[in-house]
Amino acid sequence: MNILIVTTNAAELAPGHPTGTWLEEFAIPYTAFRKAGATVTVASPKGGASPIDPKSKADDQQRMDWADAIGALERTVPLATLSPGDFTALYIPGGHGPMVDLAVDPATHAALTACDASGTLIAAVCHGPAALVNAKRANGEPFVLGRRVSGFTNAEEKLAGLDHVVPFLLETVLKERGAHFDATPVPFAPHVVRDGNLITGQNPASSKGIAEAILAALSAPLPG
Repeated sequence: MNILIVTTNAAELAPGHPTGTWLEEFAIPYTAFRKAGATVTVASPKGGASPIDPKSKADDQQRMDWADAIGALERTVPLATLSPGDFTALYIPGGHGPMVDLAVDPATHAALTACDASGTLIAAVCHGPAALVNAKRANGEPFVLGRRVSGFTNAEEKLAGLDHVVPFLLETVLKERGAHFDATPVPFAPHVVRDGNLITGQNPASSKGIAEAILAALSAPLPG
């Protein structure tokens, strides 16, 4: 297994609203992938450090448990220097950062298109699916058109107090792009869905579930 994780470089959602990668959405899957024996490459649009959302910073125990993951976020590779064909899965964690840069990043969209065209497993959790909203499939259609997709809901965004701060509401825009939005009505409850080579999770509580779903899918890939 050779897994590519694409993270954000965005450190600010709006003035007075710092953002970045939501740590557990990165660290839990990263750690699970490494424990499963996978090679993991962490990339971002600019390379270098991927900021951690201050609201998700690790406690003392997590800093020990996630030391390797936290270190990996400090030294990401520029995404455009990599070949998507070298990887068996592409995973995008959330935090509000992806709404700022991955949603409009050409290298991210190119990687998504290439991975999708080859049937490579693609996964994203919480605000990670923001990277999908402007991406295209190889035939030029919206990436999420006709696909079951989960992600941070409008209700969860409102409960987080950021529905008037974010550049767009993820649930709304995914639906506008033709996705069959699939979410649990219980805010912040774990929820993971799979549609072919696409796996998405709803919120931070889905971090463990999406890691398990990715590893299960790589162990038993789709036929053909």
